[in-house]
Amino acid sequence: MPVPLRIAHRGMPRLATENTLPSFALALECGAQGIELDVHATRDDVIVVHHDSALPSGKGIRKSVYADLVREMPDLPTLQAVCDLIQGRAELFVEIKGAGIEQEVDELLDHYHGAAAIHSFDHDLIQRLARHGTARRLGVLVDDASIDSIALMKRTGARDLWPQHSLTSRELVEAVHLLAGRVIPWTVNAPSDIKRVSAFGVDGICTDDVRSLLLA
Repeated sequence: MPVPLRIAHRGMPRLATENTLPSFALALECGAQGIELDVHATRDDVIVVHHDSALPSGKGIRKSVYADLVREMPDLPTLQAVCDLIQGRAELFVEIKGAGIEQEVDELLDHYHGAAAIHSFDHDLIQRLARHGTARRLGVLVDDASIDSIALMKRTGARDLWPQHSLTSRELVEAVHLLAGRVIPWTVNAPSDIKRVSAFGVDGICTDDVRSLLLA
């Protein structure tokens, strides 16, 4: 059985501030084969890497220009800076959180010298990218057991399924593989959960500490 891809969830948040260049660099040093991160766009259309739609102070990213944001949070990176740091050494998994910015993100990733994929909880956004003919692999995030994940993938054109790890099963993995898709559960930190989803034959594991995947 192939070993699942080791994917660092926002870098190494247990050792460094998540979604920052030092955190991503540390993840690479610790053996990450994939880097997962979140993006939003500023008022002046700079794609930045940050989990929430606002800084801790409450300043909204979409309502602010990048220069103002980085003065308040100097370690706030742009997606371009992350691409320059990684330089194709890992597959880049970009979760789009900002509304209506998919084309800007997709075009920026055209210049990344490595494998890159886009995923989101905004399933309509993923469907729009598929209809636009993106060259990127697309994925849908799922955290609700009532969702028919296979039907969702077919509707949106997604090739990657990102289920919350408790929703992952052998049957789900087999069904996605019949679509030539990948299953990447998140966020898998406990050793027992890592062993469980690995036994199902998942294609990647997104975790807060990629070192734990080397020991599993």
